[in-house]
Amino acid sequence: MSSPVLLALSGSLRRGSYNGAILATLGEAVADKAALTIFPLTDVPLYDQDADTDTPPEAVAALRAAIGAADGIVIASPEYNHGMSGVLKNALDWASRPHGKATLTGKPVFTLTSSPGAVGGARAHAQLNETLASIGARVVLRPQAVVGAVHEKIVDGRLTDQRTLDFLVAGIDDLLADIVRPTAADREAS
Repeated sequence: MSSPVLLALSGSLRRGSYNGAILATLGEAVADKAALTIFPLTDVPLYDQDADTDTPPEAVAALRAAIGAADGIVIASPEYNHGMSGVLKNALDWASRPHGKATLTGKPVFTLTSSPGAVGGARAHAQLNETLASIGARVVLRPQAVVGAVHEKIVDGRLTDQRTLDFLVAGIDDLLADIVRPTAADREAS
Protein backbone atom coordinates (compact mmCIF):
# COMPACT_ATOMS: atom_id res chain seq x y z
CA MET A 1 0.00 0.00 0.00
CA SER A 2 1.39 3.41 -0.89
CA SER A 3 1.79 6.23 1.60
CA PRO A 4 -0.98 8.82 1.79
CA VAL A 5 -0.28 11.97 -0.21
CA LEU A 6 -0.52 15.21 1.76
CA LEU A 7 -0.52 18.61 0.09
CA ALA A 8 0.76 21.48 2.23
CA LEU A 9 -0.09 25.15 1.74
CA SER A 10 1.91 27.88 3.44
CA GLY A 11 0.16 31.19 3.92
CA SER A 12 3.46 33.05 3.68
CA LEU A 13 5.43 33.88 0.54
CA ARG A 14 8.43 35.20 2.48
CA ARG A 15 11.81 33.54 2.01
CA GLY A 16 12.64 32.20 5.42
CA SER A 17 8.94 31.86 6.26
CA TYR A 18 8.25 30.33 9.66
CA ASN A 19 5.29 28.45 8.22
CA GLY A 20 7.37 27.09 5.36
CA ALA A 21 9.97 25.93 7.88
CA ILE A 22 7.30 24.24 9.99
CA LEU A 23 5.85 22.46 6.96
CA ALA A 24 9.27 21.34 5.70
CA THR A 25 10.18 19.98 9.14
CA LEU A 26 6.80 18.25 9.43
CA GLY A 27 7.30 16.64 6.03
CA GLU A 28 10.58 15.15 7.19
CA ALA A 29 9.10 14.05 10.52
CA VAL A 30 6.22 12.13 8.91
CA ALA A 31 8.08 10.81 5.85
CA ASP A 32 7.76 7.22 7.08
CA LYS A 33 3.94 7.43 7.04
CA ALA A 34 3.01 10.06 4.42
CA ALA A 35 4.41 11.98 1.46
CA LEU A 36 4.02 15.70 2.21
CA THR A 37 4.60 18.18 -0.62
CA ILE A 38 4.44 21.96 -0.27
CA PHE A 39 2.55 23.71 -3.08
CA PRO A 40 3.94 27.20 -3.75
CA LEU A 41 1.25 29.89 -3.85
CA THR A 42 3.60 32.47 -5.40
CA ASP A 43 2.08 32.36 -8.89
CA VAL A 44 -1.60 32.08 -7.91
CA PRO A 45 -3.19 35.33 -9.17
CA LEU A 46 -5.73 37.37 -7.25
CA TYR A 47 -9.16 35.82 -7.51
CA ASP A 48 -11.10 37.19 -10.48
CA GLN A 49 -14.41 35.58 -11.35
CA ASP A 50 -13.97 36.69 -14.96
CA ALA A 51 -10.83 34.53 -15.16
CA ASP A 52 -12.51 31.59 -13.41
CA THR A 53 -13.62 29.79 -16.55
CA ASP A 54 -13.28 26.25 -17.88
CA THR A 55 -9.64 27.18 -18.49
CA PRO A 56 -8.54 29.05 -15.36
CA PRO A 57 -5.05 30.54 -14.98
CA GLU A 58 -2.33 27.87 -15.11
CA ALA A 59 -1.32 28.22 -11.44
CA VAL A 60 -4.97 27.89 -10.38
CA ALA A 61 -5.46 24.76 -12.48
CA ALA A 62 -2.30 23.32 -10.92
CA LEU A 63 -3.51 24.17 -7.40
CA ARG A 64 -6.91 22.59 -7.98
CA ALA A 65 -5.34 19.48 -9.53
CA ALA A 66 -2.89 19.13 -6.63
CA ILE A 67 -5.72 19.42 -4.09
CA GLY A 68 -7.76 16.86 -6.01
CA ALA A 69 -4.86 14.40 -6.17
CA ALA A 70 -4.02 14.70 -2.46
CA ASP A 71 -5.48 12.43 0.20
CA GLY A 72 -5.35 15.26 2.73
CA ILE A 73 -4.32 18.88 3.10
CA VAL A 74 -2.07 20.59 5.67
CA ILE A 75 -2.43 24.37 5.90
CA ALA A 76 -0.08 26.65 7.85
CA SER A 77 -0.77 30.37 8.15
CA PRO A 78 0.76 33.33 9.89
CA GLU A 79 -1.56 35.76 11.63
CA TYR A 80 -1.79 39.15 9.92
CA ASN A 81 -3.99 41.77 11.61
CA HIS A 82 -5.96 39.14 13.56
CA GLY A 83 -6.63 36.98 10.50
CA MET A 84 -5.14 34.55 8.03
CA SER A 85 -2.83 35.88 5.36
CA GLY A 86 -4.26 37.38 2.19
CA VAL A 87 -2.31 34.99 -0.02
CA LEU A 88 -3.87 32.02 1.75
CA LYS A 89 -7.40 33.46 1.67
CA ASN A 90 -6.93 34.09 -2.04
CA ALA A 91 -5.81 30.49 -2.65
CA LEU A 92 -8.81 29.20 -0.70
CA ASP A 93 -11.12 31.42 -2.76
CA TRP A 94 -9.78 29.80 -5.93
CA ALA A 95 -9.91 26.32 -4.35
CA SER A 96 -13.56 26.81 -3.34
CA ARG A 97 -14.62 26.94 -7.00
CA PRO A 98 -16.35 25.89 -9.12
CA HIS A 99 -19.29 26.01 -6.74
CA GLY A 100 -20.50 22.52 -5.91
CA LYS A 101 -17.51 20.87 -7.61
CA ALA A 102 -14.54 22.25 -5.69
CA THR A 103 -11.78 19.72 -5.07
CA LEU A 104 -11.43 21.03 -1.50
CA THR A 105 -15.03 20.07 -0.64
CA GLY A 106 -15.00 16.97 1.58
CA LYS A 107 -11.19 16.92 1.71
CA PRO A 108 -9.64 16.22 5.16
CA VAL A 109 -7.60 19.25 6.32
CA PHE A 110 -5.26 19.82 9.28
CA THR A 111 -4.70 23.49 10.09
CA LEU A 112 -2.05 25.27 12.09
CA THR A 113 -1.06 28.86 12.61
CA SER A 114 1.99 30.58 13.98
CA SER A 115 2.95 33.97 15.29
CA PRO A 116 5.79 35.60 17.20
CA GLY A 117 3.08 36.55 19.73
CA ALA A 118 2.11 34.43 22.70
CA VAL A 119 -1.20 33.16 21.31
CA GLY A 120 0.32 31.75 18.12
CA GLY A 121 -2.20 33.10 15.67
CA ALA A 122 -5.31 31.82 17.45
CA ARG A 123 -7.52 34.39 15.73
CA ALA A 124 -6.16 33.44 12.30
CA HIS A 125 -6.72 29.78 13.19
CA ALA A 126 -10.39 30.41 13.98
CA GLN A 127 -10.85 32.42 10.77
CA LEU A 128 -9.10 29.75 8.69
CA ASN A 129 -11.27 26.95 10.10
CA GLU A 130 -14.43 29.01 9.57
CA THR A 131 -13.49 29.63 5.93
CA LEU A 132 -12.73 25.94 5.37
CA ALA A 133 -16.05 24.95 6.95
CA SER A 134 -17.90 27.27 4.58
CA ILE A 135 -16.14 25.58 1.64
CA GLY A 136 -17.16 22.15 2.95
CA ALA A 137 -13.69 20.87 3.77
CA ARG A 138 -13.40 18.29 6.58
CA VAL A 139 -11.28 20.11 9.17
CA VAL A 140 -9.66 17.64 11.57
CA LEU A 141 -11.26 17.95 14.98
CA ARG A 142 -8.51 18.26 17.56
CA PRO A 143 -7.01 20.78 19.97
CA GLN A 144 -6.09 24.04 18.24
CA ALA A 145 -2.63 23.86 16.63
CA VAL A 146 -1.11 27.28 17.23
CA VAL A 147 2.61 27.95 17.50
CA GLY A 148 3.34 30.95 19.70
CA ALA A 149 6.76 32.60 19.91
CA VAL A 150 7.50 30.92 16.59
CA HIS A 151 10.58 33.09 15.99
CA GLU A 152 12.23 31.34 18.96
CA LYS A 153 11.40 27.85 17.65
CA ILE A 154 12.84 28.08 14.13
CA VAL A 155 16.60 27.75 13.69
CA ASP A 156 18.25 27.60 10.26
CA GLY A 157 14.92 26.98 8.53
CA ARG A 158 13.83 24.14 10.81
CA LEU A 159 11.36 23.80 13.65
CA THR A 160 13.64 22.85 16.54
CA ASP A 161 11.20 22.86 19.47
CA GLN A 162 10.56 19.13 19.99
CA ARG A 163 7.43 19.57 22.08
CA THR A 164 5.83 21.69 19.35
CA LEU A 165 6.93 19.27 16.64
CA ASP A 166 5.49 16.31 18.56
CA PHE A 167 2.16 18.14 18.94
CA LEU A 168 2.04 18.94 15.22
CA VAL A 169 2.99 15.37 14.25
CA ALA A 170 0.06 14.21 16.41
CA GLY A 171 -2.10 16.53 14.30
CA ILE A 172 -0.80 14.84 11.14
CA ASP A 173 -1.58 11.47 12.74
CA ASP A 174 -5.15 12.66 13.34
CA LEU A 175 -5.33 13.80 9.71
CA LEU A 176 -4.11 10.41 8.50
CA ALA A 177 -6.73 8.68 10.68
CA ASP A 178 -9.40 10.98 9.23
CA ILE A 179 -8.32 10.11 5.69
CA VAL A 180 -9.17 6.44 6.20
CA ARG A 181 -12.32 7.13 8.27
CA PRO A 182 -15.46 6.68 6.15
CA THR A 183 -17.61 9.76 5.64
CA ALA A 184 -21.41 9.81 5.93
CA ALA A 185 -21.59 9.67 2.12
CA ASP A 186 -19.35 6.57 2.13
CA ARG A 187 -21.58 4.89 4.72
CA GLU A 188 -24.74 5.71 2.75
CA ALA A 189 -23.22 4.30 -0.45
CA SER A 190 -22.38 0.96 1.16
